[in-house]
Amino acid sequence: MKWRSLEESDSQQESRSLQDILAERKALIAKYVPAEIQDVHSRVIEELRQSGIVNRAPQVGAAAPAFELPDQNGKLVASSALLATGRLVICFIRGRWCPFCVAQLESMNAIVPTIKELKASLVAISPQTVHQCYLMADQHHLQFPLLSDEGNRVARQFGLVYQVAEDQKEIYQRAFVNLPLVNGDSSWELPIPAVYILGQQDSAETSVLYASPNPDYTVRPEPSEIMSFLFQPPR
Repeated sequence: MKWRSLEESDSQQESRSLQDILAERKALIAKYVPAEIQDVHSRVIEELRQSGIVNRAPQVGAAAPAFELPDQNGKLVASSALLATGRLVICFIRGRWCPFCVAQLESMNAIVPTIKELKASLVAISPQTVHQCYLMADQHHLQFPLLSDEGNRVARQFGLVYQVAEDQKEIYQRAFVNLPLVNGDSSWELPIPAVYILGQQDSAETSVLYASPNPDYTVRPEPSEIMSFLFQPPR
């Protein structure tokens, strides 16, 4: 389950845009993964688009659900505590087995100091067990909480959860992506990737300030886009 860019150097990793890294990984998949497998993944993405899952997810201006989840060390992290100090950036990811999730979190890791300077917080949420979250955070030296969302309870509140299709499930099993082990349940459910920025208005109600859910797991917003948003004064 080790996913790195072709260059192992941290300095090289940080100098490349997330879009470049994602493009590289898509090119490798196009070159080495059989076409029939790529077709299954493409079909599932299109079916998710057609299902309207993005429209059911919270949009900008909507109220955001509160949550409390354990991080990679088992410590409970409450959204209310993070929001009390500023805006909250949330990355919903599939898991440590996904090369696009790994690329995203490594790229977000590079902007943690800036996020802190802006009095904001960053967390990632996945359906992985606490132990799997610990392994991912440790392997990729993540400097922010990786929260374990058992049973996709919080992702479900955000409207992001879908059932893995049977033919895609078979592909994952052949590739040794053991979701029942990684996630600690046999549901074979995943969240679509999404980035949210939450904030509290004068009424103390938490609302969505920025929303980027996407059924295409190969597409993620550039960290610079997140920073540009955070540089804007809170509304």
